[in-house]
Amino acid sequence: MLTVLSNRRRVCNGLTRRELLQAGGAGLFGLSLPQVLAAEAAQQPTKARAKSVIFVYLFGGPSQLETFDCKPNAPSHIVGPFKTTATATPGLRFCEHLPMLAKRSNDFCLIRTLNHPQNDHNASHYIQTGHPMPPAERGPSNVNAAPNDWPAIGSVINYLDRRNGRPGHRTIPSYVYLPNRHGEIQLGGQYDRLGQYAGWLGSEYNAFATRIHKRKSGDNPYYRDCTDEELKFRFTGLELNKGITVDRLNRRQSLLAQFDQSRRALTQSRQVEQFGDFRREAFEMVMSDRLRQALNLQSESAKLRDRYGRNLFGQSLIVGRRMIEAGARFTTVIWDMSDGADSGWDSHDGLTASLRDHLLPGLDRGFSALLDDLRERGLLDDTLVVCCGEMGRTPQFLNRGNSDGRDHWSYCFPAILAGAGIKDGLVYGQSDRHAAYPLEKPVSPEDLTATIFHSLGINPHTPLLNKQGQPVALVNNGHIVQELFS
Repeated sequence: MLTVLSNRRRVCNGLTRRELLQAGGAGLFGLSLPQVLAAEAAQQPTKARAKSVIFVYLFGGPSQLETFDCKPNAPSHIVGPFKTTATATPGLRFCEHLPMLAKRSNDFCLIRTLNHPQNDHNASHYIQTGHPMPPAERGPSNVNAAPNDWPAIGSVINYLDRRNGRPGHRTIPSYVYLPNRHGEIQLGGQYDRLGQYAGWLGSEYNAFATRIHKRKSGDNPYYRDCTDEELKFRFTGLELNKGITVDRLNRRQSLLAQFDQSRRALTQSRQVEQFGDFRREAFEMVMSDRLRQALNLQSESAKLRDRYGRNLFGQSLIVGRRMIEAGARFTTVIWDMSDGADSGWDSHDGLTASLRDHLLPGLDRGFSALLDDLRERGLLDDTLVVCCGEMGRTPQFLNRGNSDGRDHWSYCFPAILAGAGIKDGLVYGQSDRHAAYPLEKPVSPEDLTATIFHSLGINPHTPLLNKQGQPVALVNNGHIVQELFS
């Protein structure tokens, strides 16, 4: 029996399976008849390995050659400024500035052959949705989100949780973005970058994002320790206005409930009903002690917070873990750029100092602490951890005339996966001698997305209903990388 994201037998506002197959045979909905039949055949019950996902997003394009795919025997114009260090995995070497992760290389899986053709930062859409960026008006810099974007993986999870009535979804968001929405902290927030939102699925399925401000222009909280006064993680739109008490809010809710009763007598529209559901959900989150506790970073011990690092990345990872503990299903923790290229992973210039002094030590400390913390709490068994950027860097150590940088390179770059049945110590795929192209076992964003959905017990070949009620492929041509799982 064909299922379109939990709706059996009748789909698309009343279409039967026979009608859907007829539509597929006519090439409607963007699905051919073979695709519809393949989707049906593929829909075997999938056991969830993961309850939740932490997606650690290193925006800007970390260099594969200065992180996890070092080529110490390559020519000097390829090898870069750093030495390498041995890992716990025989024959595998990491950058010398990742010693803690090198010691833990048997605690995660390394994919070395992630690749795609979108060789710029708009690959942010590709890596967060599993779909290429669609044509759209994207502002003066051509980087902003658009209404016809594909929904982020987290938005799809949010959509499914609401449709399936996930327990607790009214008090803990399914999809969370930390510490800011993507683009918020860079250059006064002038960018509203693509890939992080629900796109055509509807803004009601966007992530709940916190907002942490910089001290001033040019400040970089990822590169320094942050004070508790700065680290007040609150979801935008869920804070009580000054002068509004919980009792007063309850009285308002009672009046709204009376109004809703009258309104429902006038209309039974599903849209009106759905709007009421979302409003009630927002109210319950405002009132939720559980949510407030999850966001209370200061309740953690000083010793643990020190383990992660007191910078914005390390402290955001802790809140990400707390959100997963509380019941969030997909939490993105982004290391964003605060200003220009050398303020983050977009290493066009100033590569040596920014990587050596800030980026690599911060990643090494924070991500190692996250893996240890999840394991110690027994959370890693059912939490999938994914860490990657949207692309890598050019093999040649030279960028647009700058001798201390590398340009964009989306044709071969690494990702780390851990937890939820992922094989510890596995190195998947092999790049060529310059870490420029995959030699074997290439992995596309579609493959990575399909694998993430599979780990959560979601069949990646199931069609998703768009806003018009038409089924579209959840993942196009993506294959579950089964070899990653034990």
